[in-house]
Amino acid sequence: MSVLTPEVVLRAYAVGLFPMAEQRDDPTLYWIDPEVRGILPLDSFHVPRRLRRTVRACPYEIRCDTAFESVIRACAEPRGYSDDSWINDEIISLYVELHRMGRAHSVEVWHGRELAGGLYGVALNAAFFGESMFSHVRDASKIALVHLVARLRKAGFLLLDTQFVTDHLASFGVVAVSRAGYRQRLAAALDRPATFEPSLDRSELAAFLQSTTQTS
Repeated sequence: MSVLTPEVVLRAYAVGLFPMAEQRDDPTLYWIDPEVRGILPLDSFHVPRRLRRTVRACPYEIRCDTAFESVIRACAEPRGYSDDSWINDEIISLYVELHRMGRAHSVEVWHGRELAGGLYGVALNAAFFGESMFSHVRDASKIALVHLVARLRKAGFLLLDTQFVTDHLASFGVVAVSRAGYRQRLAAALDRPATFEPSLDRSELAAFLQSTTQTS
């Protein structure tokens, strides 16, 4: 039986830690506390020009929290660059329970009846901790990220934690902050109430896209 509970995981997030497994079939979880943390500044989030056009064209249906377990299981599947994953069965079980508690959320990109891409993460007051994303079609995870940020900005979130700085996030303006700097941002976000907002109408999306950086 797992010694971890969703409540323990939430307390860990509140002090700057998050769990990972070394491999998909490894039952052991490790607490990660990077010296350098990746964050996406919500007030200067950048949407590249081509992606902005794709989001405006709306080729897919965007939903939130309708298929959370499917999203996390898709994120745990092998990728083109790796046959393994840090998402093991215990992580899946814990985060599905966090979702049932209203603490973990998914943004989903649907192509008809097929889940084409998406992401998931944990919300704690005005902090959102992005965990993983996946794409089965071009740009699906990036579209999900744009929709996530639009919803976070609408709801008054202060912090979008990406854990690490990656090439995938570079075009959106991800920045590296020190552990101390991250904890200052985290404390400010935890001190402010916010609720993840799953709805976003066309006019709100258009206003959000208009507010993002116009250069690509």
